Amino acid sequence: MSARASVQQMTYADYCELERAATVKHEYLRGEVFAMTGGTLEHARLIGRVIHLLSRELASGPCRVFSSDARVRVEETDLDTYPDVSVVCGEPETSERSELALVNPVLLVEVLSDSTEAYDRGQKAAHYRRIPSLRGYLLVSQHEPRLELFVRRDDGGWSLFEASTGERLSIEFLAVSIAVDEVYQAALPR
Repeated sequence: MSARASVQQMTYADYCELERAATVKHEYLRGEVFAMTGGTLEHARLIGRVIHLLSRELASGPCRVFSSDARVRVEETDLDTYPDVSVVCGEPETSERSELALVNPVLLVEVLSDSTEAYDRGQKAAHYRRIPSLRGYLLVSQHEPRLELFVRRDDGGWSLFEASTGERLSIEFLAVSIAVDEVYQAALPR
């Protein structure tokens, strides 16, 4: 998802009602609601490629890939947001406060945009790290063929794995590997 467009105050229950009928997605953080703007065509294309590649690799196993229409809730920090891609292994679990918000993703993916890169790398990453089930956070560059995967270690810290043109990114906790060139196949001209 791209930039936050506007902010308003509301209760979580009111936010959930808003989202049921909304034609625009909103992010919720501790009573503040932000309307989200759309992304570029390349942003949308890259999301589609990541969904396609992960779905292909995970098709025969217990993991499911969700698009940016799937809302994720970070209970500990009171954030609801729409990652570009989410992966859940096993049965999807939802928040006790909203049956439409996933709480057990193992992988979250954000395609970086100029307007949200600092947020995706900083505050949003800090929120995501509070999800107990989360094993990895993948950042996909829009400007160059580069993938960055942050993986939770057994000690609770995070390790960074990067891949670029001609390389594959191994996502060991999912037992999959993604070719960077496949993600960026048929890139739109800039």
